[in-house]
Amino acid sequence: MKLRPTCLLALVALAGSIQAVHAQVPPTVEIATYAGLSFTGTTGSWYNIEATTDLSQAGGWDVVATLTVNPGPYLWFDATAPVAGKRFYRFVEVPVQPVPNMVAISPGTFVMGSPVEEVGRSSNEGPQTQVTLTKGFYMGKYEVTQAEYLAVTGTNPSNFQSPVDTSRPVEMVSWNDAVAYCNTLTITERIAGRCPATWSYRLPTEAEWEYACRAGTTTRFSYGEDPVYALLTNYAWYDENSGSMTHSVGQKLANGWGLFDMHGNVHEWVQDSSDGSGSYPGGSTTDPLVTTGDFRRFRGGDWRGGVVLARCARRVYHNSTLTVDLLGFRLVLAPGQ
Repeated sequence: MKLRPTCLLALVALAGSIQAVHAQVPPTVEIATYAGLSFTGTTGSWYNIEATTDLSQAGGWDVVATLTVNPGPYLWFDATAPVAGKRFYRFVEVPVQPVPNMVAISPGTFVMGSPVEEVGRSSNEGPQTQVTLTKGFYMGKYEVTQAEYLAVTGTNPSNFQSPVDTSRPVEMVSWNDAVAYCNTLTITERIAGRCPATWSYRLPTEAEWEYACRAGTTTRFSYGEDPVYALLTNYAWYDENSGSMTHSVGQKLANGWGLFDMHGNVHEWVQDSSDGSGSYPGGSTTDPLVTTGDFRRFRGGDWRGGVVLARCARRVYHNSTLTVDLLGFRLVLAPGQ
């Protein structure tokens, strides 16, 4: 590890609102300060933002964010900084070499779930919640293919197999199978020196999946509202155009962040558990991951499902042992062991 970028601590003062008071009482203004960092690093590289309150403690640095650098100086604000006291920061480059066909996703904030007026909405898609993801990650450009699964596990459990085409998404894999694949790949890539000990391959969290699916949009689909589903066939394989089978990944258009088949082909397992209730917390939250419940979530549409299932906000759950030919998964490479 080495410190490469330059960093500058900045404090930004924001004025609070003035409350309505009687004329004889002077108005008051509350001011809060926020820690901001402006830095420049190597474009495309990944950095941990680490913080400490005591520079005398060599091992007292905690990772508060992970992000990739785009051209120009980057401005980042620490929403977790304490109101009082000092916090010191440093940027540490992380040497990451992902497997082929992965897209870098920067951290950010988005609204998870669907508005009550959205056509096709289910009650478990609300209340809408503002989610902040503090750590960037890589996500597979495509769903994991049969060829990729075969290379790591030595098996291909898929129902839709072809002796000349293994580029279809793998299916007939349970949540447990998908997690085992990720764990095996992590070990292999660490031994090869391409995956740092502080990073790992895993399933996306439900929040990461929807964040990546939306790609900065707030509409029913990543490409727009599409009220009569006139454009969906350009982006997804679903019941009306699939011919009752899966198809090779990447044949439809990608979303705005370069991810394919987010709206169809096969549903995709995510990390989160579910107790069957399904509601979001509302308000705002940071890096959410549901770990309670006997079921597991999966997202995205599939070759047999209807158009409503292909929406960004649609969510489903089932037993972690479920194996069915409309359910696969997509990789994430992210900080964390």
